[in-house]
Amino acid sequence: MRRNRASAKFFCDASHFVFGAFLCYRWCFARFFLRTPAGRQRHNVLGALDYVSKQLTTVVNTTYINALTVCELLQTLKNQHCDTPMTLVMDNARYQRCALVQEKAKTLGIELLFLPSYSPNLNLIERVWKFVKAECLGGKHYESFQEFQQGINDCLSQLSSEHKKQMDTLITRNFQLFENQTFLAA
Repeated sequence: MRRNRASAKFFCDASHFVFGAFLCYRWCFARFFLRTPAGRQRHNVLGALDYVSKQLTTVVNTTYINALTVCELLQTLKNQHCDTPMTLVMDNARYQRCALVQEKAKTLGIELLFLPSYSPNLNLIERVWKFVKAECLGGKHYESFQEFQQGINDCLSQLSSEHKKQMDTLITRNFQLFENQTFLAA
């Protein structure tokens, strides 16, 4: 399949935020204890990050991310960008690579581009998930699961406004390429 250079590029992946303590590092003279819940509830976010505008489109649930969730995200993206050809960069998660998702993408005219195995550093949305965990979960305690969900959703909704400066530095074209390099065996 030929790639259209004018197409929208999205980096897709899911993050499973567990209702529990996200530890951080803090130097202090007194010991600091952070209360934490049992960690049995999850706030799942399947996201698609637009490479150019850095806008994040999400599908959220508290059960599981599966092929139907990915199909829902594909439909949402197609509804938002109906006339624009799209390429979605995804990892090799089973629920993203299955026949149902590939058929839905083909029906919608969306190209799926799968990354090599074990290469999360090539998926730019991983940088967003790391930022969200550090920004709204690191060293913080939420009294209820609803407050926990609201904290994550607020952070995600502010990525293109309040956190725009951080997103501009995180989502860049800085990749190390190994073209024409000489490697020596050690």
